Amino acid sequence: MDHSQYGHGAPNTMDMNMPADRCSMNMLFTWDPTNLCIIFRSWHVRGPVSLVLSLLAIVALTAGYEFVREISRRYEARLEAKRGILTVDESSSLLPGREGPAGTTLKKEGQLIKALLYALQVFYSFFIMLLFMTYNGWVMLAVAVGAFAGYMIWGNTSAVKSVACH
Repeated sequence: MDHSQYGHGAPNTMDMNMPADRCSMNMLFTWDPTNLCIIFRSWHVRGPVSLVLSLLAIVALTAGYEFVREISRRYEARLEAKRGILTVDESSSLLPGREGPAGTTLKKEGQLIKALLYALQVFYSFFIMLLFMTYNGWVMLAVAVGAFAGYMIWGNTSAVKSVACH
C-alpha cells in the first residue's frame, strides 16, 4: 500500500534539525531511559553510568524530603517547649491564657519560620512530583526507595501525611 500521497514517505524536516541527544517527554509509563531528561535539560541520562548516578541522586533527594519534615517537627516541638516555659515564667502575673510581650514576639518569629519550613516542604514535594511525572519506571522506583530510606532514617512519627504531593 502506497502512502506517499499522505506525506508519510517524505523526510520530516523537523527531525533533521533536531539534535540526536534531545530529551524525550513520555506521557506513558516506560522503562526506557533513552533520551531521558530528569526535570532539567541539563540532567540528561546518556548511558548506564549516568542512569545509575541519577537514580542514586533521586534516592538521596527523596530521602532528604523526610529530613526536612523532621527538621520541621523538631522546630515545632522546641517552639512549643519555649512557649510553655514563657507562659509559666513571664506571664504568671497575667490572666490565664494571655501571653506576655516576649511570648508574642516568640509567636510571630515562630510562625514565620514555621511558614518558611512549610513552604520548603511544599516546594520539595512538588519537585518530587515532577520526578515521578517523567513516567519512567526507574525514576519512580528511585523515588519510592528514597521515601522508604528517608522514613527509615528520619520518620520517627506517624506515616500519615498532610496535604502534599509526596
